[in-house]
Amino acid sequence: MTHAPATSERSLATRASLAWEMAKRDVFARYKGSVIGLAWSFFYPVLMLGVYTFVFGVIFRSRWTGTHSDAPLTSEFALILFSGLVVYGFFSECLNKAPGLITANGQFVKKVVFPLEVLPVSTALSALFHMLVSLLVLLIAMLLLKGSVPVTAIAFPVVMMPLLLATLGCTWLFSALGVYLRDLGQIMPLVTTMLLFLSPVFYPITAVPASFRHVVELNPITGVMDGVRDTLIFGHWPDMGLLLWQYLVGLLIMLFGLSVFQYVRRGFADVI
Repeated sequence: MTHAPATSERSLATRASLAWEMAKRDVFARYKGSVIGLAWSFFYPVLMLGVYTFVFGVIFRSRWTGTHSDAPLTSEFALILFSGLVVYGFFSECLNKAPGLITANGQFVKKVVFPLEVLPVSTALSALFHMLVSLLVLLIAMLLLKGSVPVTAIAFPVVMMPLLLATLGCTWLFSALGVYLRDLGQIMPLVTTMLLFLSPVFYPITAVPASFRHVVELNPITGVMDGVRDTLIFGHWPDMGLLLWQYLVGLLIMLFGLSVFQYVRRGFADVI
């Protein structure tokens, strides 16, 4: 009995190591065979940021109006937009992969000793890598275009963590349900596309009519997206009261998703 905690710690460390290795395999597999390989993970967001700057700044001459700031500069609107896409990209990548995650790794299902709960974790880590690369591109662009990055940017991990918890819970949940409900694989891209336009990526939430604003506020990424912009772009520290609430919700979603996954996994082998 006295060795139980040590055994549990070793088991947790083994799962973390396995998730890390599988995430690395997923990242490298994505760019396998391409000429510049992993460098695409950096150049892709750079190219997209350039496109956003040209389309929304030069062609549409878009302005970001809201309670925090107006953004009349060509480049600043693109930076604000790109910061929202950093958040959305992580969330959507995990949700789009989740429904087919277990069926795509069916060879592990019938291995009794394999911890299937690691698969969603590795997916989240892979998406986290791409999010951090995009964040690096954003910070470099801010230095080049604005000359500085606000000190409040150090709060980004704290602001982002509730969404990381909630996304992990959703990935556990939908990867489990996707084994039984194969239509989820077709539905999820539609859902994430709807969430893109129902979140303040291309517009501030203050631009939404008051009678419809609650629809955008119900979007699980809206609050985190605004918090990320506050810290990275506008130089405001996060609201601690709101942040604690987001942590609570994120933790509950994570625990719920894991509980459902562990409950229904017993039937995976019979379906796959």
